[in-house]
Parts: sequence; C-alpha cells; structure tokens
Amino acid sequence: MNILASLALPSLEADLQRFEPLLAESVVVGDDFLDQVTTHLIKAGGKRLRPVLAIASATKGTNEATQDNLLGAVSLELMHLASLYHDDVMDEAVIRRNVDTVNARFGNLVAIVAGDYLMARSAAIAADLGTEIAGLLARTLAQLTQGQVSEVQRSFDVNRSREDYYTAISGKTAALMASSCRVGGLTSGASDAEVDALTRYGHELGIIFQLRDDIMDVTAVDGELGKPAGQDLAEGIYTLPTLVALEDPTIGPELADLLGRALDEPEREKARSLVASSSGIDESLDTARSHVARARAAAHELPDDQLAQGFASLAELLLVGLPE
Repeated sequence: MNILASLALPSLEADLQRFEPLLAESVVVGDDFLDQVTTHLIKAGGKRLRPVLAIASATKGTNEATQDNLLGAVSLELMHLASLYHDDVMDEAVIRRNVDTVNARFGNLVAIVAGDYLMARSAAIAADLGTEIAGLLARTLAQLTQGQVSEVQRSFDVNRSREDYYTAISGKTAALMASSCRVGGLTSGASDAEVDALTRYGHELGIIFQLRDDIMDVTAVDGELGKPAGQDLAEGIYTLPTLVALEDPTIGPELADLLGRALDEPEREKARSLVASSSGIDESLDTARSHVARARAAAHELPDDQLAQGFASLAELLLVGLPE
C-alpha cells in the first residue's frame, strides 16, 4: 500500500524524513535498556498513517512542515505505539510489523511500563503545543480506552451486536485518525470549518481502515498481515464479517458452535473458512464502500483541491487488494 504515491503531495516525503528522527529522539532518555524498548517498534517501521494524516492536513503537501506540525504528528504516533504495546500484551501477540513484539522479547511487565512511558511522552508533547491540543489528546486517549474496553467486554460473545462493534472501532481506531487530521488543522491555524471537515474525514478513514483490517483477517494469506491471519477469531474478537456470518441461517449455527472459546490452529482455519463462505465479506466490503463515499465527501469540503483529491484517493486506496 503506497500511501505517499496515492496522496501525491509534493512536500510530504521530505517532511516525513524530518519526522522520523524527531520521533525516535522523543523517547530516548540515555538509558540503553529503556531506549532499546521504547524504540523497538519505531525501528521496525510501519505505514506511519497517523503522522501522514497530521502532516498532510497541516501543510497541504505544498508547504514545509513547521516544528509544531511535526511535533503534533509525533504526539499522535506515540499514542498509537503505546496502544500497540498494550494491545500485544492483552492479545499475547508475538509478532508485530514482522518483528518480535515488545512483550515477546522483553516480557509483559516491561511492555506495559514502556507503553505507559510512550503515552506520557505523547501527553507531554501535546501539552507543549497548547491546551487545545492537550485536551484533544486526552479525550482521544479516553476514546481509545473506551473502545478497547468495549471490545474486551464482548470477547468470545457470539451475540455481540453490530452497534457494539461500531462503538468499539470508532473508539479504538477512528478516534486517533480523526484526531490526527484535527491536530494537523489546529497546528496550521486552519478555519473551524476546515478543521471540522478534516476531523470527519479522519473518522471515516479510520472506520474504513478497521473494516479493511477485519476483512483481511479472514481473507489474507500467510505473511500478508505481519501477524497470523485469523487472529481475531482465535482470540474471540468477532468483527463485522463474523457477525454477518453468524446471522446466516445455514452457516451461523455451525460457526456459533465453533466460536465462544479460544481456538487452536485447525479450528481457527475452519472458522475462517466458514466466515469466508458467507456473505460477511461482501457485506463488509459494501459497508467500507459507503464510508469511502463519506470520506470523499468530507475531503471535498476542504478548500485545497490538491489535498482534497489526495485524501479522496487515499480512502479509495484502502479498498485496493481486497476481494472483489
């Protein structure tokens, strides 16, 4: 997925090159062990989607990013990384971005404390940017936590509602992307109308991104995700494709008998096959397309045509590679 090529914003690549060392430096304290832990996933790379959204929203891809623009992006990425450290402990995950997770390499306690440290650094940087951004990041953290709690509360629940699913993904994924775009607008002094349009775009993009991830969890081949395919099913996180499959009068009862507990590998693959053979993937794709349309509408409210077109193209890019 080539995000920069899809956006086609001239100054963005150079700004990201300035962002990367700033991100690493923001968590280095001079303690060899702590520095190794806090930079572990930073060094592993990643799509950097949230910083891209923040910087693009601030600069429109034509102006050089200011220090505040870059620091806003750093604060958001640190919050995202902290959530990954904590998520991997809860999920007992061993692979993230094709490297060992922090908990797998250093242990759960170190991963939790390091995630807390990253969150603290995110908050400190946000505070330096002013009370509005500090408040926004605090509210975003609350939404992330609420979304995660909602998901954990309904784990292994074959009666999970679609409403609960949307509540969870709006918090755990869409909130941070909405804030990424909003911080970009705020650090660039954009108008209230533009900031609101950016925020709505980021929210829709986050929903699309999560739907994509949930579809791929069912349909991906080995090695495509940087984590085991079917992990959500195995861990009792029943996403939209699975919820639709459970409603199927033919497939649903067999799938429900299989779910509701942890799955070993053969059971996980059987569950994936059942979900894939239902209408769950098609309905989830249709839902994602409806959110792409909403994202495009929000993007085209932006006053900068080049940014509007880039953001519209990015929303469409998230559907590329999914089943037809």
